Amino acid sequence: MGLQQELGYEVSNANAAQRGVQAVAASKPGAWMLSYTLAPLDKLVHKATKGRATAAGVLTGLPVVMLTTTGAKSDQQRTSPVLGIPVGDDLALIAGNFGQKSSPGWGHNLAANPAATISFHDTSADVIARPANEAETEETFAIAAPIYGGYAKYSERVSPREIKVFMLEAIT
Repeated sequence: MGLQQELGYEVSNANAAQRGVQAVAASKPGAWMLSYTLAPLDKLVHKATKGRATAAGVLTGLPVVMLTTTGAKSDQQRTSPVLGIPVGDDLALIAGNFGQKSSPGWGHNLAANPAATISFHDTSADVIARPANEAETEETFAIAAPIYGGYAKYSERVSPREIKVFMLEAIT
C-alpha cells in the first residue's frame, strides 16, 4: 500500500473562490503575507478540527498535509503545513517557501533528519524523506503545476536558489 492510500490522500478541484485565493497566494505580496500568517492559522484550524482540516486547505482547496520533522539544530519536533504532491503511490514536498529567498525550515530539518510524520485530515504515517533526483524533481513540478500554479512564479522569484523537492515514502 502506498503513502497516498495509507493517508486517504486526495486532490480535489478548487472552486472559484479558492482559485481566487490561490492567485493572491501566488503573487509576491500575497505570498509574503501568507508566509508569515498561514502556518499559525493552519495549526490553529488543524487543532480545532481535530486534524480534519487546515486553513489553507479550506481557503484554497489545496491538499495540505501536516509535516512533523525534528529540528536540525534544536532537536525539537516541528510541525509545518505543506502542500503534498501525489507522485506515483507516494507524496513529494516542494520546498518553495512561498517564493521567499530562503528555503523553509522544514526542508533543512528533513535534510538533517529524514525521519518524519505526515498527516492528512485525521490520519498519520511515519515516513522517510529523501531528496528527489533530477527526473523526480521535473516530474513533481509537472504534476504540481495544475494543482497549484504558484510554483512556477515561486521558481522565478527565488532564482538563483534551487527549490528542493523531497520524496516521502511510508515506513512499513
